[in-house]
Amino acid sequence: MKRIRILHETEYQYHQPVKFGPHRALMRPREGHDLHITRASVSIVPTATVRWLRDTYDNSIAIVTFEGRSDKLSISSDVDVDLYYDDPVDWPIESFARSYPFQYPPEEHVDLMGYRLPRYPYDGPTLRNWLRDLYEPGQVIGTLDLLDNLNTHIFKSLKYIHREEPGVQLPNETLQRGSGSCRDFAVLMMEAARYWGLGARFVTGYIQMAEGQHGTTHAWTEIYLPGAGWRGFDPTNNKLVGSEHISVAVAREQEKASPLSGSWEGPADAFRELKVSVQVVPAPS
Repeated sequence: MKRIRILHETEYQYHQPVKFGPHRALMRPREGHDLHITRASVSIVPTATVRWLRDTYDNSIAIVTFEGRSDKLSISSDVDVDLYYDDPVDWPIESFARSYPFQYPPEEHVDLMGYRLPRYPYDGPTLRNWLRDLYEPGQVIGTLDLLDNLNTHIFKSLKYIHREEPGVQLPNETLQRGSGSCRDFAVLMMEAARYWGLGARFVTGYIQMAEGQHGTTHAWTEIYLPGAGWRGFDPTNNKLVGSEHISVAVAREQEKASPLSGSWEGPADAFRELKVSVQVVPAPS
């Protein structure tokens, strides 16, 4: 077990006071057998009311409703979590699923149907050509070997870039440009896994960096493996998801896992700048 502190502040600044519509914020890590929240606090400017709910993916969502106008919108989250992780190398996959291709059992097939459908079906031909280096129809390969190879292929063949623009690139855009952000790589791996008929979903959260570095927001892919359940792959860092990763939200479509979304009303040129600060560090004992 290790205890991690996550400090995350998002601040929008405007040239003049504007009116804010309701915002949807993802601030609480996903709790379960592998993660417990021990302390959490939220600070919001301007004055707002917060209503919590669980969405269809069981993510914890804060609906923030603001009072009055302001030239600044700031949401600061301060959370301590205890992490309990299985060994990512020792995944007890059911014997029938240890080699690919395999079929999900009927009791899981219905639940996974949405996660197996491609999000970008028109990118299929481009993905098919790109994946030929990893797998040809009729071939039998270890399931983990196949997914490890995909994880590594994205890491080695594409260049990571930090993108400030909202949203993600289409998989074929990432392949054509030869570069992308962590969320672009996560979407690419998710779509590739779905092309092979596997259940895959998008994950957003945090990653703890090396000693002496601050952490950052991050995105990766989870793939459903019978017997092992949802397991994470981080193509940006060519890693299996482990104790450095803290999941906040999962979704079939990446838009539904956006950390903060909402609207504002005012002159078109009122927006000035966005500042985001994230620290993922060991929590004091």
